[in-house]
Amino acid sequence: MNHHITRHDTPDDPSSLKLVDDGIGDYNEAVEPRLAEVRHPSCFARDAAERVVGGAVGRTWGNNAELQQIWLPASLRSHQLGSKLLLEFEAGAIARGCNLLYLETWSFQARGFYEKRGFEVACEISGYAAGVSKFTMTKSLAGEKVKGV
Repeated sequence: MNHHITRHDTPDDPSSLKLVDDGIGDYNEAVEPRLAEVRHPSCFARDAAERVVGGAVGRTWGNNAELQQIWLPASLRSHQLGSKLLLEFEAGAIARGCNLLYLETWSFQARGFYEKRGFEVACEISGYAAGVSKFTMTKSLAGEKVKGV
């Protein structure tokens, strides 16, 4: 075998990233065909002109939902809009039959926001930088009824 390894701070060819991503995706789906059932739910906050000003995006598979990102500009925080986005995302997960919602957040982000809304820390990884930790948080949706905002 005549192979060698190259190292990059930034990949020199985006097709290399795609090859690795597609390769693991193909392998995972061959071993676990139900991964084809993954859906990508989203909720968006819109202004009076219907422009998207923020949102919540994630994925569901089986009985689990992952909130991958939720964001609003600073000017729209502290007005319950984030809570409404989260509630709407949860409602969509419950409607799909999910009984667990999980997410990752950093210590400099919104851990307190999620804890006030019923999430618990399942895992903490520290050591990224001085005082910075990453949290995996979960919330049980079992027994919840679909509630929209």
